[in-house]
Amino acid sequence: MTRDDIAQFMALAFPDHGMTITAVDQHGATLRCAITEAQHLRPGNTVSGPAQMALADAAMYVAIQGALGFTPQAVTTSLTINFLRRPKADRALIAQCALLKVGSTLVTGEVSLFSEGEIAPVAHVVATYALPRASGT
Repeated sequence: MTRDDIAQFMALAFPDHGMTITAVDQHGATLRCAITEAQHLRPGNTVSGPAQMALADAAMYVAIQGALGFTPQAVTTSLTINFLRRPKADRALIAQCALLKVGSTLVTGEVSLFSEGEIAPVAHVVATYALPRASGT
């Protein structure tokens, strides 16, 4: 699937996701999420943990679509996040996903989250997705 194919699917399946796919190929994906006060910030003017996890999870899902083609039934089986530093509330959040292993039943990848324009990551994620079984098995 191309970036445009995946973006069209994401817009239909998840109409309020608010993320932009900036790159995708068979090895990973990069997503951008503009931070808004109403959706992403928690008290203390920082990007919420759930917002960061959602972006990382979406990056994994998009990367799987890029690697395997249309696989809408892929589901998260684990996601571990390490928050490294406070994201900048006035900058978009960038997720860079690299797929580490694409197997027949599981896909494992890592996602680094960055405040746009910054070099140091704000969070590091390792996630695993389960793939749907082939028909008849």
